[in-house]
Order: sequence, then structure tokens, then C-alpha cells
Amino acid sequence: MTGTPGDAGYEALATRFRPLFAVIAEGEAERERLGEGPREQLRLLIDAGFAGLRVPSAHGGGDVPLSQVIRLLSELAEADVNLAHIWRNHVSFVEDRRHDAADPRSAEWLRRLAAGEIVGGGWSEPALMGAAPVTTTIVERDGRWLLNGTKYYATGSVYARWSTVLALYPAGEKVVALIPTDAEGVLIGDDWDGFGQRLTGSGSVTYRDVVVDPNDVFAYAERYPYQEQYYQSALNALLVGIGRAVLRDGIAALHDRRRSHGRALVADPREDPELQEVIGAVAASVFGAEAALLRSLALIDTVAETPDPRPEHLTETWVATSATQLVAGDAVLSAATAVFDALGASGTSAVYALDRHWRNARTLLSHNPRVYKKRMIGAWRVTGADPSGL
Repeated sequence: MTGTPGDAGYEALATRFRPLFAVIAEGEAERERLGEGPREQLRLLIDAGFAGLRVPSAHGGGDVPLSQVIRLLSELAEADVNLAHIWRNHVSFVEDRRHDAADPRSAEWLRRLAAGEIVGGGWSEPALMGAAPVTTTIVERDGRWLLNGTKYYATGSVYARWSTVLALYPAGEKVVALIPTDAEGVLIGDDWDGFGQRLTGSGSVTYRDVVVDPNDVFAYAERYPYQEQYYQSALNALLVGIGRAVLRDGIAALHDRRRSHGRALVADPREDPELQEVIGAVAASVFGAEAALLRSLALIDTVAETPDPRPEHLTETWVATSATQLVAGDAVLSAATAVFDALGASGTSAVYALDRHWRNARTLLSHNPRVYKKRMIGAWRVTGADPSGL
């Protein structure tokens, strides 16, 4: 996303990383086809300081605004959406420690994150309906604190040094524990069986009597108040990245096309006005998704840089990120389907692997179901009801 007025700061940041993103994009489709995780590419990003972008400069980081980090994730997602998704939980933990700066442990953790230690997630558990109950527990036994439970959709854990685990203390208090992924009793399944986002390390993680350091346990109540807005914005950024990749790969495949249809107006597919129209429609869809993301990100820094953001600002940001999900979701799914109309049967070749874009977008959109967002936004518009309580 370039060319936005007043964007000199972001352009300087993006210019630093774009050559690396170009290297990461090489072989991305092949990695997906072979099921090869982007470990080498992740290391390149760590070495380039990506892990510390959001860490305050006093602790060795770049102190980059959250909106810019999210925009950069969208550019990384264009190169490799699996790799971009791996960072979602890591950045969230940085936000936790920034928000809870009064905790003396936060400074040490921020220094470690700036140095390249990566954090994965351990949050979701099965539930029959409503808010997922937390069944993972930390209990004291023989003078040690032990963690037991199983988490799903543990994005990034396969690649991470640490896993953030939502659990319950004996008195029922929700806490977040930092667990080394190589600790005894940690079983990382890497068993995600979805048809998209296959290389994100989003499978299950089981914790069996894992020893917990009480110094690495934080109160859930102290988490940053805009977490839902951030999580959704990160997914929106990945969608925009996919859309841009659809446009890029669609144009490349059209350039490769050598044979036209018998009913075409011209012999050269690249000069066919109807096929150009298809690409134009795809470009417009991606433009709309980008514009929605940028507008929502204009609000997120307001809540991210305020120690105690006002409730109305949190609500406005929630509505903006949810509306962006609806706009970007429709736009990118449409683009990932329509692009084939410009390519003919050859566009379905495994060589291009264009199906991965639709699969990845569809999978991302299943994390936070869109089916509820329209109702929640509508209720807020009509009655002023707080969408976070609907």
C-alpha cells in the first residue's frame, strides 16, 4: 500500500523491508505445495529486527506505531501470508507488555522480544456455544506450579521460543503464562488440517504437568484493552496482502497466456479488452480492501497510544475493524475467484497454485465469523448498543 499522502514515515519503514519481502516471496508457492514451513525466511526477518518493531526504543526496539506494523504485515502477507500470520500473537504480546509497563517484568520481556525471541499463542479451547470456557489450569503440587490443558489454533507455536497460554489459577483467576515451547511436557501437534493457512503452526499444543515459573505468569485483566481490535486488524491486513498477491499473480499468469478463446475479440490475450476488464475489476476490489484497512488503522493508534482509551474510541475502532473485515473479505474472495476469468483453463494449473489465495482468504475469514458482524454493527448504528456486549 503505497502512495498515501503524508506517509513518509511508513514509506521509510517499508522501503527498509521490501527487498527482504521480495526474497521471501521467491518460492512461496512451492513451499506451500511441498508443505515446507518458512523457517529460513522467519530467521531472515528476525535478523532484520522485525520482532522488535513495536518494542519501545528504550528497550532496543523500533517503537513503530501499531498502524504501521499492521500495514507492514500486509506487505509481508503479499509475499507469504503464512509467514505474516505467524507474527500475530507475537505482536499482541508486545502490546501486553507495552500496556503494562508499570510491571517491572515488562522491561525485561521487551528487551528479549527486541532481541528476537518469538512468542506463539495458546488461547482457544473447544466450546459448545458462547464464550469458550477455560479448562487449562495451573495448580500447585509438591511445591511446584504445573500447567495442564490443550489449546487449538495455536498459531506460531511451531516456530516460537515461547507460548502464551491462557489458563486458570486455583482461585479461578484468568492468567497468561509464558511457557518455553521446548519445556518438558509440551507437545506441539502441528496438526492443523484446514485447507488454508497450512504453514502457520496453527494446530494443537498439549501441556502435561509443565512446570511454570510464577514470575512468567501475568494477570489476564491487565491485558491491553484494544486486543480484539488488534487481532481483527491483523487478519484484515493478511486479507489485503492476499488480495495484492491475487492481482500480482493474475497479471503474471495473463502475461504467460499464449492462446486465446475462439470467441475472443483479439488473438493476444494480453490485448483482449474483456480480459483486461477482469484484471481491472480485481484491481478495484483490492483497492477497496486496502482503502478500508487504511481507514480503520487511522483509528487504532489513538487507542494504542493512550494508557486508558475512552470507551467510545474503543467502540469506534471495533466497528471500523469489523466493517473492514466485511469489506475486505467480500473484495478479496471475489478477486480470488474472478481472476480465473482472465486466464482460461491454464490458470488452474498447479504451476500457478492460484487456488491457494482463495483457500487462505477463506480460512482467515473463518476465524472471526462475518455472519455476526453485520448485526452487531447495525445494532450499534440503530440503537447505540455496545457491540462488544452483543
